[in-house]
Amino acid sequence: MHTVPKMQWILQDRGRRGLCLERVYRYLYNPELHLASYGKIYRNNGAMTKGTTQETVDGMSFQKILRIIDCLRDGRYRWTPVRRIYILKKNGKQRPLGLPTWSDKLVQESMRTILEWYYEPQFSDSSCGFRPRRGCHTALNRIAKTWTGASWFIEGDISGCFDNINHEILLNILREKIHDGRFIDLISGLLKSGYMEDWKYNATLSGSPQGGIVSPILANIYLDRLDKFVEQVLLPDFNRGTVRRTNQAYHNLQKMAARRKKSGDVEGYRECMRKKGLLPSKDFNDPNYRRLRYVRYADDFLLGFCGLKQEAEEIKDRLRDFLQESLKLNLSPEKTLITHARTQKARFLGYEICVSHNNLHRANGVRRSNGKVCLLIPSAVINDKISCYLKHGKISHRPELLPDHPWSIVARYQAEWRGLVEYYQLAWNMNARLGRLFYFINVSLAKTLACKFQISRKAVFDRFTSEVKTPLGMRKVLLIRKERPDKPDLVAYFGGINLARTKIIRNCDPPLRVPFNPKCELVERLLADECELCGRKGACEVHHIRKLADIDQPGRRVKPDWVKRMIARRRKTLVVCLSCHQNIHNGRYDGKAI
Repeated sequence: MHTVPKMQWILQDRGRRGLCLERVYRYLYNPELHLASYGKIYRNNGAMTKGTTQETVDGMSFQKILRIIDCLRDGRYRWTPVRRIYILKKNGKQRPLGLPTWSDKLVQESMRTILEWYYEPQFSDSSCGFRPRRGCHTALNRIAKTWTGASWFIEGDISGCFDNINHEILLNILREKIHDGRFIDLISGLLKSGYMEDWKYNATLSGSPQGGIVSPILANIYLDRLDKFVEQVLLPDFNRGTVRRTNQAYHNLQKMAARRKKSGDVEGYRECMRKKGLLPSKDFNDPNYRRLRYVRYADDFLLGFCGLKQEAEEIKDRLRDFLQESLKLNLSPEKTLITHARTQKARFLGYEICVSHNNLHRANGVRRSNGKVCLLIPSAVINDKISCYLKHGKISHRPELLPDHPWSIVARYQAEWRGLVEYYQLAWNMNARLGRLFYFINVSLAKTLACKFQISRKAVFDRFTSEVKTPLGMRKVLLIRKERPDKPDLVAYFGGINLARTKIIRNCDPPLRVPFNPKCELVERLLADECELCGRKGACEVHHIRKLADIDQPGRRVKPDWVKRMIARRRKTLVVCLSCHQNIHNGRYDGKAI
C-alpha cells in the first residue's frame, strides 16, 4: 500500500500529464490517509457539532478508522442524511447549511484530498476560489496587473450555483477522467444522500451537499468547464492585434510641436504640448485590437474587455447560452451587468473596480494614471462597518464584551481591525476610507474600556496610551497587559497598523508542489496507544472539548485530574483509554490531581 506522500506524487503526476485514474477507490483503504484527514479537520469549529446522529469527533480512535475502511472495502458504507439548519445572511435572507455526521466528514475529507491532488494541476489559473494557496488577493492581483486599458467589465453571477449543480452532468465530467465505478458510485451516493429538516427526510435532486467538505472541489470541477470555454473559445475569438494603432490627432500634434520647437516658437510648442496631453496616444476604437481577460472566484466571475459594447453584449449572451445548454445553470439577471470601466464601477470580491482616466495627473511630465485598474473600497462597506459601532446614531460601546478581560477586549478589536486592513490593502483609497473607520472603532473601544473600568473616555486614553515599536517606527496605541504567574505578560494593543496601499501582494500563491506532511502531533499521540491519564497500554480514544474556556473558568469546584491536564497543556484533546473516557463522560473520573 502506498504511503500518503507517494499517493500525492502519483495523483499529481497523472493530473499534470492528463492521464486518467483507475482503481482510485482503493486509496480509501489506506489508514494513513484517513489519519491525515483527521489531523486536518479535528480543529474545525464544526467537529463537535452533531449531525443527524450523536456522533462527533469526540471518541475518535484508530479502531473507528479501521471500521470505516472495512465498510468501504465491503461496499457497506452508506452516507447519512445531513441535518439542515439555516443561518442569517447580511441581506436578511436565510441560507441553508447541512451538518454531516463525523464519519461522513472524515470520508469526505479523504475524498477531497484525492480529488484535489489529481485535479488541481488541471485547473485554470483564472480560477482562484476554494483552491490551495489561492484566494481573493490572487484574483485581485491578476486584475490589477494585466487588465490595464479595459473598456468594459462584464460582471457574472451564477444564480444558486451550488444548489443547481446537475448531478448527471457532474458525474459524467468525473467519468471522463476517473475510470473507477466504485469511486463514482460513492460520490453519487453522497450527492443523493438527502437531508433532514424538522426530522423529515428530503431528497436532493440537484446541487452539491451544503456544508459538505467535498462540495467546493466538486463545484470547481463542474465550473472548470466554464473556465475552459472562456479560455479556449471566447478568448481566441475576441483577442486580436498586438498593439493599438496610434491616435492620428495625437500624432499630428506631436509632429507640430516638434516643428515649432525647432523653429523657436516656444509659445506654440507649449500650446501643442498642452493639447497633446489632453488626448490619448492610442486609438481606443481600433477595430483591429481587442483584449478579453477573465477571472473567477467560486460562482462569481469578472471579464475585462477592450472593445465595443455590442461585442461585450455578445460575450455575455454566449456565456449565458453556454451555461444554460452545457451546465444547466442560469446567470442572475440582477447581478450580471455590463459596466463601463471609465465612468462606472464594477463590484467584485468586496472591491469596486474601475479604470483610471485623468489626463492631468502627471509625474515627471508623464501621465501616470490613464488606463490603470483602480481597486477601491466601496463606501457602502465602510458605512456598514461603522453601523456596527453605532447606537441611535452615536458611537457606542459593545456590552457583549464587558464580561471579558480588558486584554481580550483590546485583542478582539485589534483582530477585527487587522483583518479589514489586510483584506483591503490593495485599495487605492485605503487610507481615506479606513482612516475614517479607524476613528469610530477607536472611540468604541475607548467607550467599552471606560464602561469596564467605570472611568471616563479621556481617562482611558490617558491611562492606556503607550508607544510601541512597529515596522514603521514608534506608534501610539491603546495597550493592555495581562499578568500571568511564572509566565511573560500577555500584551494586546489597538492601532499601529500601516494604512499605505500595497500595489501587488507578492507570493500570495506560491508553487503548487509543496510536500504533503501527514504527520500530526495528535495523530502521533493516538498511535502511541497509551492513556495520558492512567498510563495504560492498549486501544485508546481521543477526548475532545469545544474550547478550553468551557473548563478553565474561575470560581468552579475543584477540577478533576483530566481537566487540570488539559489546562496545563493548553490542549483541547486528551488521548485516554476506553475506561477513563467513559468515566470522564459519566462524571466519575477520580484520578489523582496534579
